[in-house]
Amino acid sequence: MEQALFSRSFQTADQAGRSVRCLKEEQALEIARLYRCTLRHVYRKALKNNIIPYRYIRNRTIMSVKEQLRILESAVAVVGAGALGGLTMEILARTGIGKLILVDDDILEETNLNRQVLSAKDTLGRSKAETGASRVRAVNPAVDMAVHQEKLNEDSGKKLLSGAAVIVDALDTIGDRLALEKTARALNVPLVHGAVAGFEGHVMTIFPEDRGLVLLYGETPLPGSENQNAEAVLGVPAATPALIAALQTMEVVKIILQRGNLFRNRMLHADLETGRFSEFSFPERARK
Repeated sequence: MEQALFSRSFQTADQAGRSVRCLKEEQALEIARLYRCTLRHVYRKALKNNIIPYRYIRNRTIMSVKEQLRILESAVAVVGAGALGGLTMEILARTGIGKLILVDDDILEETNLNRQVLSAKDTLGRSKAETGASRVRAVNPAVDMAVHQEKLNEDSGKKLLSGAAVIVDALDTIGDRLALEKTARALNVPLVHGAVAGFEGHVMTIFPEDRGLVLLYGETPLPGSENQNAEAVLGVPAATPALIAALQTMEVVKIILQRGNLFRNRMLHADLETGRFSEFSFPERARK
């Protein structure tokens, strides 16, 4: 395959004028057909030979070839394919994640059109998980997909999310979030939590040894809280999940690449209407 990669790739310059060898997707697909393998496998071989898939050339300035390869070799689970989940999976696909595990049992309806990127006139009534997978494949066919059109619970969670390096919480009820956190702990995998309501949202990254969501929501949801949560009361305009999903995606990238500062043991709260971003840290005694 190496010979095919070099014969079909080309030397060019990136946006800063630096020389780089690239492989366009059309040629990568030819190689995949020739060797009867996935496009992801071809891209992995290319990156290992210091050949950049042309679609990622504008990642190269901020991410090294080794880092792009690490992202390609990683799997991320996105639980919930609504406003947060739909945007997060698309950004991850464009970034170059190698595999996405999608879990959602819901279908798209007209009330989703104000904020959910997967919703459109021609997708109403379709499964959110399957629609998300179709969109990801259209954006980046090198992403391997595992699609589960079912509700995640403590019994099924470990099986559904097995193999994920990071889990994204894109759910909308406290009870479901707490169940997902237990699954992440059982799998010993970091969880990137995000929530939105009105023009406000927050993000926090939780490692298996952290107390996590109990610091935000308590041990158990309050009676009636599932129907009267902030999202249900305030609604969600399109701008809020766009911001929070971007922040969640960046947390995933930082975890995989082991660089940057995570929102771990601290929460970032964003108020888009006032333009205020606030950071809340939890004292050491609260984390134990």
